[in-house]
Amino acid sequence: MLMHLNSPESSNLFDKNLSTRDETPIETLQEIPKQQMQVRCMQTSHLITIIKKSCKTTAQIHQVHAQAITRGLFSLHPALLLTQILRFLAFSPSHPTDFPSNYAVNYPTKIFSLIPNPSTFNYNAVIRAHVLLCSPRSSLIFFTEMRRKSVSPDFHTFPFVLKACGLLQDSVSLAKTLHSELLKFGFLADVFVCNALACAYCRAGDVDGAKKVFERSLFRDVVSYNVMIDGFVKAGEIDKARDLFDEMPERDAVSWGTLLAGYAKSSRCFEAIELFDCMVDLMVKFDNVALVSVLSACAQLGELAQGKRIHDLIERNGIKLDSYLGTALVDLYAKGGCIEMAMEVFKLCLEKNVSLWNAMLMGLAMHGHGMLLLQYFSRMVEDGVQPDGVTILAVLVGCSHSGLIDEARRIFADMESVYGVPRELKHYGCMADLLGRAGLIKEAMEMIEEMPMGGDVFVWGGLLGGCKIHGNLKVAEEAAKQVMEVKPEDGGVYSLLAHMYANSQRWEDLVKMRRLRDSRCGIKKIAGCSLIELDGITHEFVSGDCLHPHTEDIYFVLNGLELHQYEVL
Repeated sequence: MLMHLNSPESSNLFDKNLSTRDETPIETLQEIPKQQMQVRCMQTSHLITIIKKSCKTTAQIHQVHAQAITRGLFSLHPALLLTQILRFLAFSPSHPTDFPSNYAVNYPTKIFSLIPNPSTFNYNAVIRAHVLLCSPRSSLIFFTEMRRKSVSPDFHTFPFVLKACGLLQDSVSLAKTLHSELLKFGFLADVFVCNALACAYCRAGDVDGAKKVFERSLFRDVVSYNVMIDGFVKAGEIDKARDLFDEMPERDAVSWGTLLAGYAKSSRCFEAIELFDCMVDLMVKFDNVALVSVLSACAQLGELAQGKRIHDLIERNGIKLDSYLGTALVDLYAKGGCIEMAMEVFKLCLEKNVSLWNAMLMGLAMHGHGMLLLQYFSRMVEDGVQPDGVTILAVLVGCSHSGLIDEARRIFADMESVYGVPRELKHYGCMADLLGRAGLIKEAMEMIEEMPMGGDVFVWGGLLGGCKIHGNLKVAEEAAKQVMEVKPEDGGVYSLLAHMYANSQRWEDLVKMRRLRDSRCGIKKIAGCSLIELDGITHEFVSGDCLHPHTEDIYFVLNGLELHQYEVL
């Protein structure tokens, strides 16, 4: 039976052994009696069996290590037991650890240093272990040592090294160096190595380099295509990703999900929904990546009916609502006007991460449920979920829409000291908008002047909107000046200030503002756009156009409502 790691007898045995290896006399094989040698061989074999079949955590490996030290098992063939320990650390990525990250990184290194004349397998194991621990530089140092000591790499070495390369920033030159090493050893004939090299190029931002590897590879599998599709998607070349997707002889769930996610992130939402419908028609087994992506596309387009059908599909297939899928559904229903359904989905999710909480809080904010929003925020903090910048932004937006000025002031004041969230421009912009709407123009100006950084278009724009509501032309001129300096191409600020001049009958200033707008190049005003779904058809309305086929009927009804309003007054 293994002694417990925290017991007085074994707490630091392996650390002591690792640090005093050269100072401790080691028995020679001649000094060990034959019977005792047989016992130690059996004990070593037993511990190796325990490592392979029973050990699940790093703490258990430490207990095995301590047992080996106390029984003197490293005096026979230390490489046998140490190799198995190193193998566990390299090939068991899911094992939990209760130790600090620096210790978790150093432990495989110390185990490796005890192995006499390490083999290619030992180097592969320690390289892989450090990759799994997100310590790519250490992996590359071991690879360099391996080459310096003339230990021959094999087909398993380079995929680990290339993955370490992909974890580093600005690693194109390193990827090219490893590429030349692969050519030297002739390993590019292996499809697994080629895929790892193409992935390293993609992660380094050299999609063209990855494409050359892909085109020159002798063998291609579904992973080869998936790597390139992912590379094109992340580089924003969605059409190239689609062309390659169409060329694939066979596809898996990753192929579909990657392209679908690319469409959703590029705001090509109709294509994302069309692709998902194709998946369903072909009975392709979809994963959560595809579901989250298509739900995001539905939310962006306001396709609530389509989103509900996907939700029904999730329920029929018995798919578990994890925090990421729950976030997508909550966002969909909140943006689609079904806040009660969003709250129901939120309640059904057993695991609630910060993204799920943020989606729920932002939904409540959009629907003007300020007091309920504050209750949810308190629950979030009580449940031990650490708020982030988006969390505080959602709370401030909710307070702004509900007129909860004092609550917003308190949250904003406690951001850094209580919740540990640094203030960003978006938070100042929200507070400027909130104070401006409430007519607290002077307080908003004082806040902006005390900011540690200069205000951006959202900060000054929020103040400008408040000035328009309350007719404060003096401050509006200052705010507009700041917006023009930060974002001179924003046409909205010129129109807003011109409108305020007209209301104040300052005609000369109105003419000057219009001339200033017309004299500057690149000025554009983004037209407002709204979508509404009726009987399964999405209708889009853009401010100022008359392109809708039922425009005359719509304006006839609006004019009738306007006349009825005057009659009531």
